[in-house]
Amino acid sequence: MQKKLTEKLIEFRNKRDWEQFHDSKNLAVALSLEASELLELFLWTKDGKLPEVKKDKLKEEIADVFAYLLLIAEKHDLDLETITLEKIAKNAAKYPVDKAKGTALKYNEL
Repeated sequence: MQKKLTEKLIEFRNKRDWEQFHDSKNLAVALSLEASELLELFLWTKDGKLPEVKKDKLKEEIADVFAYLLLIAEKHDLDLETITLEKIAKNAAKYPVDKAKGTALKYNEL
């Protein structure tokens, strides 16, 4: 999935001559801005529940965030599945079930 989507994004980008703007810093800034737009959808919502009328906007913002993640990963030759599985394993060691279950404490506070 990652390769196919990344190829589509690169094709889209290259047809518009936007690669010149896609250095690591700019991609990271764009990712942060898109993540902020995603977060903004939940501002002033009750119990974090998004009104149904905003669902299309939610889909757009999630896609934007994911697209920038794909482009950053491609730029640094990273496989998102591999690095995500590695991070899950690392977090599992930091947050053992017997200590972390049901609490939001940080690993150094368990």
